[in-house]
Amino acid sequence: KLVRKDLEKDNAGQVTLIPEEPEDMWHTYNLLQVGDSLRASTIRKVQTESATGSVGSNRIRTTLTLCVEAIDFDSQACQLRVKGTNIQENEYVKMGAYHTIELEPNRQFTLAKKQWDSVVLERIEQACDPAWSADVAGVGVEGGAVVMQEGLAHVCLVTPSMTLTRAKVEVNIPRKRKGNCSQHDRALERFYEQVVQAIQRHINFEVVKCVLVASPGFVREQFCDYMFQQAVKTDNKLLLENRSKFLQVHSSSGHKYALKEALCDPAVTSRLSDTKAAGEVKALDDFYKMLQHEPDRAFYGLKHVEKANEAMAIDTLLISDELFRHQDVATRARYVKLVDSVRENMGIVRIFSSLHVSGEQLGQLTGVAAILRFPVAELSDQEDESSSEED
Repeated sequence: KLVRKDLEKDNAGQVTLIPEEPEDMWHTYNLLQVGDSLRASTIRKVQTESATGSVGSNRIRTTLTLCVEAIDFDSQACQLRVKGTNIQENEYVKMGAYHTIELEPNRQFTLAKKQWDSVVLERIEQACDPAWSADVAGVGVEGGAVVMQEGLAHVCLVTPSMTLTRAKVEVNIPRKRKGNCSQHDRALERFYEQVVQAIQRHINFEVVKCVLVASPGFVREQFCDYMFQQAVKTDNKLLLENRSKFLQVHSSSGHKYALKEALCDPAVTSRLSDTKAAGEVKALDDFYKMLQHEPDRAFYGLKHVEKANEAMAIDTLLISDELFRHQDVATRARYVKLVDSVRENMGIVRIFSSLHVSGEQLGQLTGVAAILRFPVAELSDQEDESSSEED
């Protein structure tokens, strides 16, 4: 929630925000940069000396302004720790003393920068726009997902900017023996039961649009049959009423990375069609197809993509939000300039979350890639020529 925004003509200034849900902590992490100043309320241990000379220590809540030096984000707990030095007079903390502020949901903070660029401002706009998060069923969760194989399952939540593993279920399942499958069947039932419990514990059916159940072979079908048979036996209204939200899709394994294949499934993309995650997965998929069939229209790596942009050839730019967290101001500015320029040339810009399975994959391609409107001669040819001339 945006409380106030004071920006000068040269884009210096400050913004006061209140993070309202876990997703907002991820946005905050992406807004912060080393060298910014952060003002927030925090707790500081202060030593006090009484009249008799005995020394005690109290925890005191105070408001500090720090010059940011280090930022640590714990994605599973959605906690953000910001370390820096005090730059404003305070009765408890000396100027220049180190302190770590823990930012948390529903506690306001003010962030000041010497330069607010378009990427940061757009992130604030999106994060604070109720319409933008409303397509995501209220609390920033688009869907639940269970990726499984015999004996291993991951229960995840898919939000617009993260894939969070909420539970991992592992059960050792003995092999079927000739004429005696009872041990195998009992272990399998115990495994299914634990997965059902994890789904009920971690997936909030009031907010998710669908729950993907992905696996190789028939595991997903057998699991869903088991789950709903048990639900009927025990009259589990929660599962029975939400039966239509479960969607079975194929994946190559029960490991978390296999979730990307499940998100690519057309049945899933149509269910999550208006959500950011599905759009990113599709864009990455289109890029790979283009790379295979028309390599002159698919570039990755900053140099190549910048070259394609100079030729005004970029139709869709795929870029990881990780790149905007670069410590070096000039490097970061280069990425921002690329984004602004592609938009000016009427191209589409998709900023991927590095915490999403698709974002992790884009990261392996240097974090920046582009689908081009028309073929541009491969740059490596030119580079080879220039390097041979130097030789």
